[in-house]
Amino acid sequence: MKKIEDFGIRVPEILLPKNIDVASWSVIACDQYTQDLDYWKRAEAAASGKPSTLNLILPEVYLNSPDKAQRIEKIRKTMKEYIEDGVFDSPRKSMVYIERKTAFGRTRRGLVTQIDLETYEWKPFSKANIRATEATIVERIPPRMEIRRGAPLELPHIMLLVNDKDDVLIGGTGKAVRGKAPIYSGELMCNGGSISGWAVESEAEITGVTEAVNKIAETNRAADGSTFLFAVGDGNHSLATAKAVWDEYKEKLIAGGADEVALKECPVRYALVEIVNIYDTGLTFEPIHRVIFDCDVEGLIKSLAEKLGGSVSDVAGAAELEAAVKASHADFGFAYKAGGVQKYKLLKTGIKELAVARLQPEIDDFLKAAAGTGAAKPEIDYIHGSEETLKLGQRDNAVGILLPPIAKDSFFETINGRGPLPRKSFSMGEADEKRFYLECRKLF
Repeated sequence: MKKIEDFGIRVPEILLPKNIDVASWSVIACDQYTQDLDYWKRAEAAASGKPSTLNLILPEVYLNSPDKAQRIEKIRKTMKEYIEDGVFDSPRKSMVYIERKTAFGRTRRGLVTQIDLETYEWKPFSKANIRATEATIVERIPPRMEIRRGAPLELPHIMLLVNDKDDVLIGGTGKAVRGKAPIYSGELMCNGGSISGWAVESEAEITGVTEAVNKIAETNRAADGSTFLFAVGDGNHSLATAKAVWDEYKEKLIAGGADEVALKECPVRYALVEIVNIYDTGLTFEPIHRVIFDCDVEGLIKSLAEKLGGSVSDVAGAAELEAAVKASHADFGFAYKAGGVQKYKLLKTGIKELAVARLQPEIDDFLKAAAGTGAAKPEIDYIHGSEETLKLGQRDNAVGILLPPIAKDSFFETINGRGPLPRKSFSMGEADEKRFYLECRKLF
C-alpha cells in the first residue's frame, strides 16, 4: 500500500481560534457575490468586533477598488496580529471531517486536508493526480498572486471532487470519527446554514484515509498508469494561483541552495482544500444555461443539429421544453421569437460525454463565423436558472438555450478524455452553499 504522501496528500497543521464562534469567524468564499456589496456589508455587521476570517480575505467585490493595495496590507497586518496576539489555539496536526447543512435542506460532507501543488496541473490534457475541471483564464492569476504572495496565513475555499462511488473516503472517514466530540460546530452567517467538524488525527484514522485513497487510485488508474484522483470543483483560479506562487518561490529557494528535503517541507508547496465525493447527495450540480443575442437562430439550431448529429422537433411551450431537457443528459432546448411568434424547439442528440463539452465549441465556431459576416456581432451570456433563461428567450433578437443536467457518471471520464470543460460549464450548488472559510494554516 502506498503512503498518503505518494498521492500528494499530507496531514496539515490546522489553526483554529480559541473558543471558536463559528457565526462570526466563518465567512463565505471571496469569489461569491462579486456584484453584491450589500452582502459583504451584512457579513461585516455579523463579524463586527470579533475575530473573523472576513478580516483575512479580500472579497472580490473589492478586487478592482482603488484602495486594493491598502486592503491587502491590512489583511497581512491582521494575519500577523491574530498569530501573535493569541487568537489561535495551538496548531493541530489533523485533517478535518466536516458536515455542512445548507439552508436548502441538504447536507454535504467533506474532508479538509492539504495537497502537494507538485501533483496539480491546470493545463489541458495533464496527467497529474489533480486536474482543473474548467478552462483556466491565465489573466485572472496575477491579481490573486498579489494577495497570496508573502501572506502569513492560508484559508481554503477550494473544493476538490473525488470519483468515489463506494464512498470509502469521505463516508468511511465520517464513520470513523463521528463518535467523538466535534472540534467546532455552529451556525454560519448570512443564510449559510450550519457546520460541524471532527478531527481526523489518530494513526488508525489516517490509516483509514490512506487505505481509501489507495482503493480509489486503483479504481481510477488509466491504461498509461496515470491516475485522475481529484478534479477541482470550486476555486480553480485560487489553486492555480497557489501553484504559481509556489513555482515562483521554489525558484528562489533553489537559487538559495535549498535541497529536495527543504523543498518538501516548505509550507508554500502545499494548499489547504476540502475534498468532496462527487456522488454526495448533498452536492448538486446545476447547468449554466446560455443566451445569445443578435444571431441567426434558425441557422444556429441547424448548424448544431448537424455538428452534434441530432434531430430538432417543436415543443408546445416553455414548461414542456424545460421538462424535456431536464429529463435528459444529452438534449438542448431553444426558446426564441421568429416573425413575432414565440417558438420552442428541442434538439435531441446521442452525446455520451458531458453535453456542454460538445455544445460550447460548436457555439463558439458559429458565433466566430457570424461575427465575420459584417452583420451585428452576436453576444453570449451565461445564465443560472432555467426560468431566467426562458424569460430572456422571449425577447426579440435573443435565444435562450437550456442545457441538460450534469451527469456525474461521465464527469471524470469527459475531462480525462477531452481536457478541462468549457468556461461556465456548471455550478456546484447555490451561492449560499459555497465553502465558508474556517480552518487556517501558516503559509509564509
